[in-house]
Amino acid sequence: MKDTKKRSDCPISNSLDIWGDKWSLLIVRDLMFSKQCTYGDFLKSGEKIATNILAARLQMLEENGIITKLSHPDSKAKVLYRLTQKGIDLLPLMVEINLWADKYCILSAERKALLEEIKKDKEAFIKTSIKELKEIN
Repeated sequence: MKDTKKRSDCPISNSLDIWGDKWSLLIVRDLMFSKQCTYGDFLKSGEKIATNILAARLQMLEENGIITKLSHPDSKAKVLYRLTQKGIDLLPLMVEINLWADKYCILSAERKALLEEIKKDKEAFIKTSIKELKEIN
């Protein structure tokens, strides 16, 4: 893990230092649903991340062991990004953020449908998703 100066001994503060900005969690989100992505894939997300921010966040997430880079099987000019076990362990947190948003935010019908699936059996959804993410590693 990158040697960063801690603001405090608070676990929430320490965690936020690693993944607590908007862009880092969106990168993790994309990797959870796509399993692996290229730099270009991240640029295509609806949030329109700037290239300099994307490069910085990918580097920070890699330095902190949340993601890893792999050679792209079809292109030497590209790399694939995947979640590490440390990144996969963020899945329950991401599920809870989605459920909170379902309660307090206006979401599309498509997003609401996915959340209804999660709410039917949250633990099974998490377990299945974690298993799928681990299988690609």
